[in-house]
Amino acid sequence: MKTVSGNELIALGYRPGKWFAEALEHIHQNNLNEEEMQAYLEQFKSPDSLPLNTEPQEFVINIRAEHESEADNVEKVISTMNVLMKTPTLVKGAIMPDACPTGPEGHIPVGGVVVAKNAIHPGFHSADICCSVMLTDFGKVEPKTVLDAAHAATHFGYGGRPRGEQMPMSQELMDAFRENQFLNDEKLISIARSHMGTQGDGNHFLFVGISKNTGNTMLVTHHGSRAPGAMLYDKGMKTANRFRMELSPDTLKENAWIPFETEEGKQYWEALQLIRNWTKENHESIHNAILKSLDVEKQDRYWNEHNFVFRDGDLFYHAKGATPLDDKFLPDITGPRLIPLNMAEPVLIVQGTTNDRNLGFAPHGAGRNFSRTFHKKSLAHKTTEEIFSEETQGLDIRFFSNEIDISELPSAYKNAKNVRAQIEEYNLCEVLDEVMPYGCIMAGDVQKNAPWKNKKKKFRAKS
Repeated sequence: MKTVSGNELIALGYRPGKWFAEALEHIHQNNLNEEEMQAYLEQFKSPDSLPLNTEPQEFVINIRAEHESEADNVEKVISTMNVLMKTPTLVKGAIMPDACPTGPEGHIPVGGVVVAKNAIHPGFHSADICCSVMLTDFGKVEPKTVLDAAHAATHFGYGGRPRGEQMPMSQELMDAFRENQFLNDEKLISIARSHMGTQGDGNHFLFVGISKNTGNTMLVTHHGSRAPGAMLYDKGMKTANRFRMELSPDTLKENAWIPFETEEGKQYWEALQLIRNWTKENHESIHNAILKSLDVEKQDRYWNEHNFVFRDGDLFYHAKGATPLDDKFLPDITGPRLIPLNMAEPVLIVQGTTNDRNLGFAPHGAGRNFSRTFHKKSLAHKTTEEIFSEETQGLDIRFFSNEIDISELPSAYKNAKNVRAQIEEYNLCEVLDEVMPYGCIMAGDVQKNAPWKNKKKKFRAKS
Protein backbone atom coordinates (compact mmCIF):
# COMPACT_ATOMS: atom_id res chain seq x y z
CA MET A 1 0.00 0.00 0.00
CA LYS A 2 1.18 3.54 -0.76
CA THR A 3 2.12 5.95 2.05
CA VAL A 4 -0.90 7.76 3.53
CA SER A 5 -0.60 11.36 4.77
CA GLY A 6 -2.52 13.40 7.29
CA ASN A 7 -4.01 15.49 4.46
CA GLU A 8 -5.52 12.34 2.98
CA LEU A 9 -7.17 11.53 6.32
CA ILE A 10 -8.60 15.06 6.36
CA ALA A 11 -9.84 14.56 2.79
CA LEU A 12 -11.60 11.40 3.98
CA GLY A 13 -13.50 13.57 6.49
CA TYR A 14 -11.48 13.01 9.67
CA ARG A 15 -10.82 15.90 12.05
CA PRO A 16 -7.11 16.54 12.76
CA GLY A 17 -5.95 15.54 16.22
CA LYS A 18 -3.14 13.98 18.21
CA TRP A 19 -4.44 10.57 17.14
CA PHE A 20 -3.35 11.24 13.53
CA ALA A 21 0.31 10.36 14.17
CA GLU A 22 -0.55 7.12 15.98
CA ALA A 23 -3.08 6.13 13.33
CA LEU A 24 -0.71 6.77 10.43
CA GLU A 25 2.02 4.79 12.17
CA HIS A 26 -0.39 1.88 12.70
CA ILE A 27 -1.52 1.96 9.06
CA HIS A 28 2.04 1.92 7.71
CA GLN A 29 3.48 -0.60 10.18
CA ASN A 30 0.70 -3.06 9.43
CA ASN A 31 0.65 -2.29 5.71
CA LEU A 32 -3.14 -1.98 5.74
CA ASN A 33 -4.92 -2.09 2.42
CA GLU A 34 -7.74 0.33 1.54
CA GLU A 35 -10.49 -1.82 3.04
CA GLU A 36 -8.51 -2.60 6.22
CA MET A 37 -7.60 1.08 6.67
CA GLN A 38 -11.26 2.15 6.36
CA ALA A 39 -12.27 -0.44 8.98
CA TYR A 40 -9.48 0.69 11.34
CA LEU A 41 -10.34 4.39 10.94
CA GLU A 42 -14.03 3.77 11.71
CA GLN A 43 -13.27 4.17 15.43
CA PHE A 44 -12.17 7.77 14.82
CA LYS A 45 -15.22 8.73 12.77
CA SER A 46 -17.02 11.84 14.00
CA PRO A 47 -20.52 11.26 15.32
CA ASP A 48 -23.57 12.43 13.38
CA SER A 49 -24.32 16.11 13.92
CA LEU A 50 -26.62 16.92 16.83
CA PRO A 51 -29.82 18.83 15.98
CA LEU A 52 -31.33 21.40 18.28
CA ASN A 53 -33.94 20.03 20.66
CA THR A 54 -37.43 20.59 19.29
CA GLU A 55 -38.58 21.79 22.71
CA PRO A 56 -36.53 23.67 25.34
CA GLN A 57 -35.25 21.73 28.33
CA GLU A 58 -36.99 22.66 31.57
CA PHE A 59 -35.78 25.74 33.47
CA VAL A 60 -36.93 27.32 36.73
CA ILE A 61 -38.16 30.93 36.66
CA ASN A 62 -37.19 32.79 39.85
CA ILE A 63 -38.23 36.24 38.64
CA ARG A 64 -41.40 38.22 38.11
CA ALA A 65 -42.16 41.79 37.09
CA GLU A 66 -42.80 43.95 40.16
CA HIS A 67 -44.19 46.80 38.02
CA GLU A 68 -44.91 47.67 34.39
CA SER A 69 -41.39 48.89 33.61
CA GLU A 70 -40.00 45.41 34.40
CA ALA A 71 -42.47 43.44 32.29
CA ASP A 72 -40.54 43.80 29.01
CA ASN A 73 -37.27 42.74 30.67
CA VAL A 74 -38.81 39.60 32.23
CA GLU A 75 -40.52 38.66 28.96
CA LYS A 76 -37.24 38.96 27.03
CA VAL A 77 -35.33 36.91 29.63
CA ILE A 78 -37.85 34.06 29.42
CA SER A 79 -37.92 34.24 25.60
CA THR A 80 -34.14 34.04 25.30
CA MET A 81 -34.04 31.08 27.71
CA ASN A 82 -36.68 29.26 25.65
CA VAL A 83 -34.37 29.44 22.62
CA LEU A 84 -31.16 28.82 24.59
CA MET A 85 -32.50 25.68 26.27
CA LYS A 86 -32.88 23.96 22.89
CA THR A 87 -29.07 23.67 22.71
CA PRO A 88 -28.44 19.89 22.54
CA THR A 89 -25.97 19.68 25.46
CA LEU A 90 -28.25 21.35 28.03
CA VAL A 91 -30.24 19.38 30.58
CA LYS A 92 -31.69 22.03 32.95
CA GLY A 93 -31.50 25.70 33.88
CA ALA A 94 -32.70 28.54 36.09
CA ILE A 95 -33.05 32.31 35.98
CA MET A 96 -32.52 34.57 38.99
CA PRO A 97 -34.39 37.71 40.19
CA ASP A 98 -31.62 39.97 38.79
CA ALA A 99 -31.85 38.49 35.28
CA CYS A 100 -31.61 40.68 32.18
CA PRO A 101 -30.92 39.93 28.49
CA THR A 102 -27.41 40.33 27.06
CA GLY A 103 -28.06 40.25 23.33
CA PRO A 104 -30.21 38.61 20.63
CA GLU A 105 -32.70 35.89 21.48
CA GLY A 106 -30.97 32.64 22.38
CA HIS A 107 -28.03 34.23 24.21
CA ILE A 108 -27.66 33.36 27.89
CA PRO A 109 -29.01 36.21 30.05
CA VAL A 110 -27.22 37.76 33.00
CA GLY A 111 -28.70 35.97 36.01
CA GLY A 112 -28.92 32.70 34.05
CA VAL A 113 -27.70 29.26 35.13
CA VAL A 114 -27.59 26.41 32.60
CA VAL A 115 -26.34 22.86 33.09
CA ALA A 116 -24.56 21.04 30.23
CA LYS A 117 -23.57 17.39 30.12
CA ASN A 118 -19.87 16.81 29.33
CA ALA A 119 -19.59 20.19 27.60
CA ILE A 120 -18.04 23.60 28.33
CA HIS A 121 -19.63 26.59 26.61
CA PRO A 122 -17.24 29.60 26.57
CA GLY A 123 -20.07 31.90 25.47
CA PHE A 124 -21.94 31.13 28.69
CA HIS A 125 -19.19 32.57 30.91
CA SER A 126 -18.45 35.39 28.41
CA ALA A 127 -15.25 37.45 28.11
CA ASP A 128 -15.38 38.55 31.77
CA ILE A 129 -14.36 35.11 33.02
CA CYS A 130 -14.49 34.69 36.79
CA CYS A 131 -16.03 38.07 37.55
CA SER A 132 -15.97 37.85 41.33
CA VAL A 133 -16.14 39.57 44.70
CA MET A 134 -13.74 39.52 47.66
CA LEU A 135 -14.32 40.85 51.19
CA THR A 136 -11.69 41.73 53.79
CA ASP A 137 -12.63 42.66 57.36
CA PHE A 138 -10.48 45.62 58.54
CA GLY A 139 -11.78 45.58 62.11
CA LYS A 140 -12.46 48.97 63.70
CA VAL A 141 -10.44 51.09 61.25
CA GLU A 142 -12.39 54.18 60.16
CA PRO A 143 -14.10 53.61 56.79
CA LYS A 144 -12.77 56.89 55.35
CA THR A 145 -9.23 55.82 56.24
CA VAL A 146 -9.74 52.53 54.38
CA LEU A 147 -11.34 54.24 51.36
CA ASP A 148 -8.53 56.81 51.12
CA ALA A 149 -5.89 54.07 51.31
CA ALA A 150 -7.81 52.04 48.73
CA HIS A 151 -7.96 54.99 46.35
CA ALA A 152 -4.17 55.25 46.50
CA ALA A 153 -3.64 51.50 46.02
CA THR A 154 -6.13 50.36 43.39
CA HIS A 155 -6.24 51.01 39.64
CA PHE A 156 -9.27 51.40 37.35
CA GLY A 157 -9.57 52.06 33.63
CA TYR A 158 -8.08 50.74 30.41
CA GLY A 159 -5.01 48.57 30.21
CA GLY A 160 -2.60 47.56 32.95
CA ARG A 161 -0.53 49.44 35.47
CA PRO A 162 2.35 51.60 34.19
CA ARG A 163 5.88 50.29 34.66
CA GLY A 164 7.15 50.95 38.16
CA GLU A 165 3.64 50.62 39.64
CA GLN A 166 2.91 47.00 38.73
CA MET A 167 1.98 44.38 41.33
CA PRO A 168 3.84 41.07 40.92
CA MET A 169 2.20 37.95 39.48
CA SER A 170 3.40 34.82 41.25
CA GLN A 171 6.06 32.78 39.47
CA GLU A 172 4.12 29.60 40.23
CA LEU A 173 1.13 30.92 38.29
CA MET A 174 3.26 32.08 35.35
CA ASP A 175 4.85 28.62 35.15
CA ALA A 176 1.40 26.99 35.20
CA PHE A 177 0.21 29.28 32.38
CA ARG A 178 3.15 28.13 30.25
CA GLU A 179 2.15 24.47 30.70
CA ASN A 180 -1.38 24.97 29.35
CA GLN A 181 -2.07 24.98 25.61
CA PHE A 182 -4.56 27.88 25.87
CA LEU A 183 -2.43 30.09 28.16
CA ASN A 184 1.07 29.31 26.87
CA ASP A 185 1.22 32.64 25.06
CA GLU A 186 3.92 35.15 25.98
CA LYS A 187 1.74 38.11 24.97
CA LEU A 188 -1.06 36.85 27.22
CA ILE A 189 1.38 36.26 30.10
CA SER A 190 2.90 39.74 29.68
CA ILE A 191 -0.58 41.28 29.82
CA ALA A 192 -1.45 39.12 32.85
CA ARG A 193 1.57 40.57 34.64
CA SER A 194 0.72 44.19 33.82
CA HIS A 195 -2.98 43.77 34.65
CA MET A 196 -2.32 42.34 38.13
CA GLY A 197 -3.76 44.78 40.69
CA THR A 198 -6.22 46.38 38.24
CA GLN A 199 -10.03 46.47 38.26
CA GLY A 200 -11.01 47.65 34.78
CA ASP A 201 -14.20 49.63 34.20
CA GLY A 202 -17.95 49.13 33.74
CA ASN A 203 -19.73 47.88 36.87
CA HIS A 204 -16.53 46.87 38.68
CA PHE A 205 -16.01 48.61 42.00
CA LEU A 206 -14.21 48.93 45.31
CA PHE A 207 -16.76 49.30 48.13
CA VAL A 208 -16.23 50.20 51.78
CA GLY A 209 -18.93 49.74 54.41
CA ILE A 210 -19.78 48.73 57.96
CA SER A 211 -20.93 45.27 59.04
CA LYS A 212 -24.43 45.48 60.46
CA ASN A 213 -23.59 42.60 62.86
CA THR A 214 -20.15 43.61 64.16
CA GLY A 215 -19.63 47.28 63.31
CA ASN A 216 -16.33 46.38 61.61
CA THR A 217 -15.19 48.12 58.46
CA MET A 218 -15.37 45.86 55.39
CA LEU A 219 -13.68 46.27 52.01
CA VAL A 220 -15.29 44.58 48.98
CA THR A 221 -13.83 44.48 45.47
CA HIS A 222 -15.63 43.40 42.31
CA HIS A 223 -13.86 42.57 39.05
CA GLY A 224 -12.95 39.65 36.82
CA SER A 225 -9.93 38.29 34.97
CA ARG A 226 -9.36 41.41 32.88
CA ALA A 227 -7.55 41.08 29.52
CA PRO A 228 -5.99 37.63 30.22
CA GLY A 229 -9.49 36.22 30.71
CA ALA A 230 -10.79 37.98 27.60
CA MET A 231 -7.92 36.48 25.57
CA LEU A 232 -8.71 32.99 26.90
CA TYR A 233 -12.38 33.53 26.03
CA ASP A 234 -11.48 34.41 22.43
CA LYS A 235 -9.38 31.25 22.11
CA GLY A 236 -12.14 29.19 23.73
CA MET A 237 -14.81 30.53 21.37
CA LYS A 238 -12.67 29.75 18.31
CA THR A 239 -12.10 26.20 19.56
CA ALA A 240 -15.78 25.74 20.43
CA ASN A 241 -16.88 26.92 17.01
CA ARG A 242 -14.57 24.46 15.28
CA PHE A 243 -16.38 21.73 17.21
CA ARG A 244 -19.79 23.32 16.50
CA MET A 245 -19.28 23.16 12.72
CA GLU A 246 -18.63 19.44 13.05
CA LEU A 247 -20.94 18.46 15.91
CA SER A 248 -23.95 20.78 15.71
CA PRO A 249 -24.01 23.36 12.89
CA ASP A 250 -27.58 24.37 13.85
CA THR A 251 -26.42 25.56 17.27
CA LEU A 252 -25.99 29.33 17.57
CA LYS A 253 -22.36 30.40 17.27
CA GLU A 254 -22.57 32.03 20.72
CA ASN A 255 -23.75 28.72 22.23
CA ALA A 256 -20.95 26.54 20.81
CA TRP A 257 -19.23 24.11 23.14
CA ILE A 258 -15.99 22.21 23.70
CA PRO A 259 -16.64 18.51 24.51
CA PHE A 260 -15.01 17.85 27.87
CA GLU A 261 -13.79 14.37 26.96
CA THR A 262 -11.51 15.81 24.24
CA GLU A 263 -7.95 16.99 24.88
CA GLU A 264 -9.10 20.54 24.13
CA GLY A 265 -11.90 20.21 26.68
CA LYS A 266 -9.59 19.07 29.45
CA GLN A 267 -7.03 21.77 28.63
CA TYR A 268 -9.72 24.47 28.53
CA TRP A 269 -11.10 23.34 31.89
CA GLU A 270 -7.58 23.56 33.34
CA ALA A 271 -7.13 27.01 31.77
CA LEU A 272 -10.35 28.19 33.45
CA GLN A 273 -9.01 27.08 36.85
CA LEU A 274 -5.72 28.94 36.24
CA ILE A 275 -7.56 32.11 35.22
CA ARG A 276 -9.65 31.69 38.37
CA ASN A 277 -6.40 31.55 40.40
CA TRP A 278 -5.12 34.66 38.61
CA THR A 279 -8.32 36.55 39.41
CA LYS A 280 -8.21 35.58 43.08
CA GLU A 281 -4.55 36.63 43.23
CA ASN A 282 -5.53 39.94 41.62
CA HIS A 283 -8.12 40.65 44.32
CA GLU A 284 -5.65 39.65 47.04
CA SER A 285 -2.95 41.95 45.64
CA ILE A 286 -5.21 44.99 46.02
CA HIS A 287 -6.54 44.02 49.45
CA ASN A 288 -3.07 43.19 50.79
CA ALA A 289 -1.62 46.47 49.49
CA ILE A 290 -4.30 48.40 51.39
CA LEU A 291 -3.73 46.40 54.59
CA LYS A 292 0.02 47.00 54.30
CA SER A 293 -0.37 50.74 53.73
CA LEU A 294 -2.46 50.99 56.93
CA ASP A 295 -0.25 48.53 58.87
CA VAL A 296 -3.24 46.46 60.00
CA GLU A 297 -3.99 42.72 59.98
CA LYS A 298 -7.10 41.36 58.30
CA GLN A 299 -9.78 40.02 60.64
CA ASP A 300 -11.37 37.80 58.01
CA ARG A 301 -11.54 37.32 54.23
CA TYR A 302 -13.69 35.42 51.77
CA TRP A 303 -14.49 35.51 48.09
CA ASN A 304 -16.57 33.89 45.38
CA GLU A 305 -16.91 34.16 41.63
CA HIS A 306 -20.32 34.69 40.03
CA ASN A 307 -19.45 34.39 36.33
CA PHE A 308 -17.88 31.00 35.80
CA VAL A 309 -18.30 27.29 35.03
CA PHE A 310 -18.66 24.83 37.91
CA ARG A 311 -18.36 21.04 37.69
CA ASP A 312 -20.24 18.23 39.40
CA GLY A 313 -19.24 14.92 37.82
CA ASP A 314 -20.16 15.04 34.12
CA LEU A 315 -22.40 18.09 34.61
CA PHE A 316 -21.03 21.59 33.98
CA TYR A 317 -22.98 24.42 35.62
CA HIS A 318 -22.54 27.66 33.67
CA ALA A 319 -23.37 30.71 35.77
CA LYS A 320 -23.64 33.93 33.80
CA GLY A 321 -23.98 36.30 36.76
CA ALA A 322 -25.12 33.94 39.52
CA THR A 323 -23.59 33.27 42.95
CA PRO A 324 -22.62 29.66 43.75
CA LEU A 325 -24.03 28.51 47.10
CA ASP A 326 -23.37 24.78 47.16
CA ASP A 327 -19.93 23.93 48.59
CA LYS A 328 -19.39 21.28 45.88
CA PHE A 329 -18.84 24.07 43.33
CA LEU A 330 -15.91 25.71 45.10
CA PRO A 331 -12.46 24.10 45.50
CA ASP A 332 -11.41 26.65 48.14
CA ILE A 333 -14.39 27.45 50.32
CA THR A 334 -13.45 30.64 52.16
CA GLY A 335 -16.69 31.51 53.95
CA PRO A 336 -20.16 32.78 53.13
CA ARG A 337 -20.96 34.29 49.72
CA LEU A 338 -21.37 37.93 48.66
CA ILE A 339 -24.18 39.62 46.71
CA PRO A 340 -23.61 43.34 45.97
CA LEU A 341 -26.68 45.37 44.94
CA ASN A 342 -25.69 48.96 44.12
CA MET A 343 -23.44 51.65 45.61
CA ALA A 344 -26.22 52.98 47.86
CA GLU A 345 -27.34 49.57 49.14
CA PRO A 346 -25.67 47.02 51.43
CA VAL A 347 -23.56 44.14 50.17
CA LEU A 348 -25.38 41.00 51.31
CA ILE A 349 -23.44 38.24 53.06
CA VAL A 350 -25.36 35.03 52.37
CA GLN A 351 -25.35 31.26 52.67
CA GLY A 352 -27.47 28.52 51.15
CA THR A 353 -27.73 25.03 49.70
CA THR A 354 -29.12 23.44 46.56
CA ASN A 355 -32.90 23.20 46.32
CA ASP A 356 -35.44 22.54 43.57
CA ARG A 357 -35.55 26.19 42.51
CA ASN A 358 -31.98 27.48 42.67
CA LEU A 359 -29.79 24.62 41.28
CA GLY A 360 -27.32 25.65 44.02
CA PHE A 361 -27.11 29.35 43.03
CA ALA A 362 -28.39 32.78 44.07
CA PRO A 363 -28.47 36.18 42.31
CA HIS A 364 -25.19 38.03 41.83
CA GLY A 365 -26.54 41.57 42.21
CA ALA A 366 -29.46 43.79 41.29
CA GLY A 367 -29.29 43.57 37.48
CA ARG A 368 -30.71 46.11 35.04
CA ASN A 369 -34.13 46.68 33.47
CA PHE A 370 -32.79 48.97 30.74
CA SER A 371 -29.60 49.44 28.75
CA ARG A 372 -27.02 52.03 29.79
CA THR A 373 -27.92 54.17 26.76
CA PHE A 374 -31.66 54.07 27.47
CA HIS A 375 -31.03 54.93 31.12
CA LYS A 376 -28.92 57.96 30.18
CA LYS A 377 -31.58 59.18 27.73
CA SER A 378 -34.27 58.85 30.39
CA LEU A 379 -32.33 61.31 32.58
CA ALA A 380 -31.43 63.78 29.80
CA HIS A 381 -33.60 66.49 31.41
CA LYS A 382 -31.15 66.71 34.37
CA THR A 383 -27.49 67.60 34.52
CA THR A 384 -24.96 64.91 35.43
CA GLU A 385 -24.12 66.81 38.61
CA GLU A 386 -27.79 66.97 39.66
CA ILE A 387 -28.25 63.24 39.14
CA PHE A 388 -25.05 62.44 41.05
CA SER A 389 -26.04 64.69 43.98
CA GLU A 390 -29.53 63.20 44.27
CA GLU A 391 -28.46 59.56 44.11
CA THR A 392 -25.32 59.58 46.26
CA GLN A 393 -26.39 61.81 49.13
CA GLY A 394 -24.58 60.89 52.35
CA LEU A 395 -22.10 58.60 50.57
CA ASP A 396 -18.44 59.04 49.62
CA ILE A 397 -18.60 58.09 45.92
CA ARG A 398 -15.47 58.51 43.81
CA PHE A 399 -14.74 57.93 40.13
CA PHE A 400 -11.15 57.00 39.36
CA SER A 401 -11.23 58.85 36.02
CA ASN A 402 -12.77 61.94 37.72
CA GLU A 403 -15.67 61.62 35.27
CA ILE A 404 -19.10 60.70 36.66
CA ASP A 405 -20.74 57.68 35.04
CA ILE A 406 -24.49 58.00 35.58
CA SER A 407 -25.04 54.53 34.10
CA GLU A 408 -23.52 53.11 37.32
CA LEU A 409 -25.60 55.15 39.78
CA PRO A 410 -28.36 53.38 41.77
CA SER A 411 -31.22 54.31 39.41
CA ALA A 412 -29.48 52.40 36.60
CA TYR A 413 -30.19 49.14 38.43
CA LYS A 414 -33.26 47.20 39.46
CA ASN A 415 -34.91 48.09 42.72
CA ALA A 416 -32.71 46.38 45.32
CA LYS A 417 -35.60 45.86 47.76
CA ASN A 418 -37.57 44.00 45.10
CA VAL A 419 -34.60 41.75 44.31
CA ARG A 420 -34.20 40.98 48.02
CA ALA A 421 -37.91 40.26 48.35
CA GLN A 422 -37.76 37.77 45.47
CA ILE A 423 -34.67 36.09 46.96
CA GLU A 424 -36.83 35.40 50.02
CA GLU A 425 -39.98 34.58 48.05
CA TYR A 426 -38.23 31.92 45.95
CA ASN A 427 -36.17 30.60 48.89
CA LEU A 428 -32.87 31.12 47.07
CA CYS A 429 -30.54 31.83 50.01
CA GLU A 430 -30.32 33.22 53.56
CA VAL A 431 -28.91 36.64 54.43
CA LEU A 432 -26.43 36.40 57.35
CA ASP A 433 -25.16 39.99 57.48
CA GLU A 434 -25.19 43.24 55.54
CA VAL A 435 -22.27 45.55 54.78
CA MET A 436 -23.89 48.98 55.06
CA PRO A 437 -22.49 51.44 52.49
CA TYR A 438 -19.99 54.17 53.38
CA GLY A 439 -18.56 54.82 49.92
CA CYS A 440 -17.06 53.29 46.83
CA ILE A 441 -14.70 53.84 43.91
CA MET A 442 -15.53 53.02 40.29
CA ALA A 443 -13.80 53.70 36.99
CA GLY A 444 -16.25 56.41 35.92
CA ASP A 445 -16.90 57.48 32.34
CA VAL A 446 -13.66 56.22 30.80
CA GLN A 447 -14.96 56.98 27.30
CA LYS A 448 -15.11 60.72 27.92
CA ASN A 449 -11.37 61.28 28.00
CA ALA A 450 -10.22 58.00 26.45
CA PRO A 451 -6.56 58.01 25.33
CA TRP A 452 -7.48 57.69 21.63
CA LYS A 453 -9.85 60.66 21.93
CA ASN A 454 -7.12 62.78 23.51
CA LYS A 455 -4.77 61.84 20.65
CA LYS A 456 -7.39 62.96 18.12
CA LYS A 457 -7.83 66.26 19.98
CA LYS A 458 -4.08 66.89 19.95
CA PHE A 459 -3.91 66.01 16.23
CA ARG A 460 -6.72 68.43 15.39
CA ALA A 461 -5.09 71.16 17.49
CA LYS A 462 -1.83 70.79 15.52
CA SER A 463 -3.49 70.80 12.09
